[in-house]
Amino acid sequence: MTSYPESLTAHLARDVTTVCTAWRLTRRDGDVSGYTDHDRSLAFDGTAFEPASGFSASEAQETLGLAVDTVDVEGALSSAGLVEEEIEAGLLDDATLETFMVNWRDPADFALVRKATIGRITRSDGRFVAELKSRMHQLDQPNARRLTRACDAELGDARCGVALDRPGFSGTGEMLDTVAPDAWRVSGLADFEAGWFSGGVLTWTSGVRQGRSERIVDHRRQDDGALLFLRPFTGARPAPGDAFAVVAGCDKSFATCKAKFDNHANFRGFPHLPGNDAAYQYVSEGLVFDGGPIVR
Repeated sequence: MTSYPESLTAHLARDVTTVCTAWRLTRRDGDVSGYTDHDRSLAFDGTAFEPASGFSASEAQETLGLAVDTVDVEGALSSAGLVEEEIEAGLLDDATLETFMVNWRDPADFALVRKATIGRITRSDGRFVAELKSRMHQLDQPNARRLTRACDAELGDARCGVALDRPGFSGTGEMLDTVAPDAWRVSGLADFEAGWFSGGVLTWTSGVRQGRSERIVDHRRQDDGALLFLRPFTGARPAPGDAFAVVAGCDKSFATCKAKFDNHANFRGFPHLPGNDAAYQYVSEGLVFDGGPIVR
């Protein structure tokens, strides 16, 4: 339930009010921008809200219980903070959008009306419509661990424990040219064996995709450089000369964790699970069923 400050409540009781709507957009990478349907810029709660966005919202309602409420917000792609290429690249996916009611004559009088997560986004004719999902949708997401043979940690995170700043686990280079829609010939990786960065992460450090990260599908060696195959992505394409940094890849198997990273003590999977085939097969000569580990 929205809590309104006394000053704003008193203002809303008047016959004539001077209120407008403002939106604060917080992307997953921490970038924050503000927009308002008022015709002048506003500043409150540590954020500047610009008027050039043309934002408007559909009718909203909130229900009791655990149902996921939705509302649409529409705006023009005319703001410096709303770029169609960034929407295509998924930078607004799962971003947080806060909706405020504010007295534009005294912006210190404001109330947070709604906090939601951006879901599906559609674009046409220089405008976009974003579906806003209430925070109840987070209860629909799986949060528990699954019993799988593969590791469920991300290489280098706190659960994994591998220090990626150690020599040999990272590299830098530049894009030389494109050899396929999602394959690039690159420099700087000649000292690494083929496949070392397969499954790793590439982060662009210059160019049109600076700051964005891509998953590496395959890493191959050539006489004149290395080939990196990236997971397909949308948005701006890198150009020759764009620099990047890469970290080693991990296929999440126990064997790789032990041989490549010497980190098997921190393996976050269940490699000794027998699986249905092993559990239900018939006993026959030559098979060992002594309860010992399957993976050593």
